[in-house]
This record gives sequence, structure tokens and C-alpha cells, in this order.
Amino acid sequence: MIAFGPVPSRRLGKSLGINNIPDKICSYACVYCQIGRTLRMEVGRRTFYPPEFIFEEVKKKVEEAKMQNERIDYLTFVPDGEPTLDENLGREIELLKNLNIPLAILTNSSLIWKEDVREDLLKFDFLSLKLDAVSEELWRKIDRPHRSLKLEKILEGMLEFKKEFKGKLVTETMLIDGIEYSSELEKIAAFLRELDPNVAYIAIPTRPPWEKWVRPAKEEVINHAFQTFSKELGMDRVEYLIGYEGNAFAFTGNAEQDILSITAVHPMREEGVREILKKANASWAIIEKLLKENKIIELEYEGKKFYMRRLKSRERGGF
Repeated sequence: MIAFGPVPSRRLGKSLGINNIPDKICSYACVYCQIGRTLRMEVGRRTFYPPEFIFEEVKKKVEEAKMQNERIDYLTFVPDGEPTLDENLGREIELLKNLNIPLAILTNSSLIWKEDVREDLLKFDFLSLKLDAVSEELWRKIDRPHRSLKLEKILEGMLEFKKEFKGKLVTETMLIDGIEYSSELEKIAAFLRELDPNVAYIAIPTRPPWEKWVRPAKEEVINHAFQTFSKELGMDRVEYLIGYEGNAFAFTGNAEQDILSITAVHPMREEGVREILKKANASWAIIEKLLKENKIIELEYEGKKFYMRRLKSRERGGF
């Protein structure tokens, strides 16, 4: 299926997906991939589908959505492999712009060192770049790239791209258990300061990964990443992508729901939690109840208490 959705996305609102790469041709074989094993490792761009075919499939889906009064905020390239492997990406963008809907793409960043890839990516309104590591050894362990790829060139390509890009740029860093991050999070944060994305997302595997040993990072690691990235970018530009449904940042007047909603996106400092409780005329007993029910977790960072939504994948034995 070329076009699917629209589906709800916290990053993109209502997103209609475009699958421009067959299952599963990619430049990476990430240990946490939810699609499965990479069947063909490639880094050369080539044709997969005629651009006109992709356009017609998307146009049809857009018309169907309109008939159902479905809102579409973005048309998003999010295929079963790496979307920039498609040499016709630029032509597809030109055709899709006729639908007058903003265009987004989620890429693993592996080919951004190529000038023609950067030229195509500049045409998007929203771009998500994968940034799992900035150290060669860790990058190879987590993302398992095609042997010809060089991390240094990829990072340079990201910075080069940012100089010209006028749209919204976000990054996504996947954190998994069993990885010794040590100073890596500080190194990623330093690179983020230079790249200066609109938002840096911290993600965990939320669906069964290809490699059975892969587990989501512990809450303490996720919180440490949040605090470390925030020191460089500011707290308002770092968010979690930990797979919770519902309306993040929804202030409903229901203190319990508000706290669960916010802590799925950001860790909350104790004083922030107390402020919400005060506004809702509610007591600290709500927090004690959520802790007892294992819905949130209490963490400490630099002498201050934080509260974070407990990961579903760690409830009652995981995935």
C-alpha cells in the first residue's frame, strides 16, 4: 500500500503516510526496527515506483479522507525502508505540492551527506532526522549501517543541510537498554546545540523490535537524556516519544489526567506537579495513588525530584 491513514501523530497532527520504499530496503539494519530484518542493504538511489503512480495513490487517499471529513495536516514519507533511497523523491514532492498539504519526511539521515539528497529534502516543510549516536562504535552497534557509510560525513551533512533549511527540523534519538551510553548523551547534546533543531525527541522502542534482546531504556536513562539535552536546547525544545496515546499537554482540569498526559511528554519537577494540583484544588494523594498504581515513577536529578510516566513496556514484563 502506497498511501495509508490519516493517522494521529503527536509530531504531525493528522498525517497521511506515503510508503515509497518496498519492504524492507534500507541503508541501516537497526536493532530496534519494528518492521523487521533489512532484506536488502542499499545506499545507491534508484527508482522503486513511478512518481505519477505515487501521486495518484496519494491523491485518491486524500479525496477519500475529504469525503469522510477527515483532516490531513501533513503528507508524510514514512516507508518500510529509507525514503531518500528513492531517486524520484524530488519529482514526487513537486507533484504532491499540487495537493496543497504540507509535506513531511522521517529519515534515518544516512544519505544526507549527498548533495542531491539534501536538495530534495530542502523542499519539505517538516523533516525528522535520526540521531541515535555521534560516536562511531555506538552508531554501528545500534543502527548497523551499510559498511560504506561514514558517521562523520553524515553529521557534517546534517549541519550543512541546516544552514539552508527553512522548514521545521526535529531530531529523534532512540534509547535502548543494555547500551553503555556513559558520556554519549553529553556528546549528542553538544551536537544538538550545533544543529539547533526545533525539537529534539527522545524515543524508545514501543513495538516488538527485530532483535529480541532489545528493550526500552530505563526511565532513569531517559530522564538523564532529557536533562542533558535540555541544558543545551532548553526544556521547551526536548520531548519524549514514548508511545502514549491521548492528547499530550491537554489541560482538562482533571489533575490526574493532566499529570499523566504531561509526564508522557516531559518529566515534571515536584513544584510543577504541586502547581497543577493547586489549580485543580486537589491533594498530593493523587500522586501517591499514581505511584502506587505504577502509572508514574519518581526520579531524582541534581537534588530535585521529577515525576515521569512509567513506560508501558516495563509494566508486567514488557512488550
